[in-house]
Amino acid sequence: MTAVIFDLDGTLIDSAPAIHAVSNAELVARGFAPLTLDQVRSFVGRGVPHLVRCLLETSGENADGPLHGEICATLIERYETQLEGNHFYPGVRAALDQLRDHGHRLAICTNKPYGPAEAVLFHLGILDLFDVVIGGDSLPTRKPEPAMLHAAHERLGGGPMIYVGDSEIDAETAANAGAPFALYTEGYRKSDVHDLRHQVAFSEFEMLPAIVANWHWGA
Repeated sequence: MTAVIFDLDGTLIDSAPAIHAVSNAELVARGFAPLTLDQVRSFVGRGVPHLVRCLLETSGENADGPLHGEICATLIERYETQLEGNHFYPGVRAALDQLRDHGHRLAICTNKPYGPAEAVLFHLGILDLFDVVIGGDSLPTRKPEPAMLHAAHERLGGGPMIYVGDSEIDAETAANAGAPFALYTEGYRKSDVHDLRHQVAFSEFEMLPAIVANWHWGA
């Protein structure tokens, strides 16, 4: 069976509304103006330190000044408890259940810190579907470095694998890891689909179990 490794934000869940709400709550509490959903969504994908740099820079503050560490710590705390606004993309739960029923092994590799990732997976009722969850603070490096993907693959027992993600970071991570990449086209990518390195693209999660089942691993 196949090791199917997923990105989280922008792939399985649309977390941008939740991240937007938490980010604005923190900005407003510190005297800054709130940002738009599109602005915050464009900051998602490279982990909390990158997000906070973008929030501060857009607010006219020193992106690497003393506020950076303070806001990182506070946002991580908020992410673990303020979970409203996170929701599945259509068809995700059924696709995950079908993959598990067919004997595939599932993992998460996300740049979201481990605690908030685990919290949102539990909140949405899918934590028990994943044999491995690796967050952005689980290893010394995060995506697009390939260590996270290699570690998840090893913990799943090796064998055929496919990485499922939505963004430029995910495409780069798969390329760095030498892994087949399935691109979910309805997430947070900024580039045209044709500009991202991928082996297969899909727009509906109902398509994913057949993609995994029919993938020609030697191709």
